[in-house]
Amino acid sequence: MGCLGVVRGKIYQGIDREKHLAEKMSRFGIRETDIIENFVRSRGPGGQNVNKTSTCVYLKHLPTGIEVKCQQERSQALNRYLARQLLLRKIENLILGNLSAERKRIEKIRRQKRKRSKRAKLKVLEAKRRHAEKKMLRKHLRLTGLEVG
Repeated sequence: MGCLGVVRGKIYQGIDREKHLAEKMSRFGIRETDIIENFVRSRGPGGQNVNKTSTCVYLKHLPTGIEVKCQQERSQALNRYLARQLLLRKIENLILGNLSAERKRIEKIRRQKRKRSKRAKLKVLEAKRRHAEKKMLRKHLRLTGLEVG
């Protein structure tokens, strides 16, 4: 039985886990050649295994400049998988974040350009009429010489 990985409530083992990761990477257009991978000695609990082996995985995605470090598990293989998963999540947020910002901008322009409802038009016209009445009263006061100030 190989290492277990949990992804969105599903358990993937060995080859299935790697296949799932490869599918996700191809979906976002990420190649293994775009990723720099280094192994560093972990710190913290884990005993002699952590102190003697380089189980901490460092990944850097060159096109985006996103860096990830993972030392969750004692196994280097599992940390490699988890680090790639974390890197994909960060890249996904970056891509989808840009798309949603663009969508918001387009929606704002659409709202600005669309026609006003009949009720909104009447409200604006009423406000204009009240403003015009105020101006007429001021004009009338100025002409009669009763203006103070």
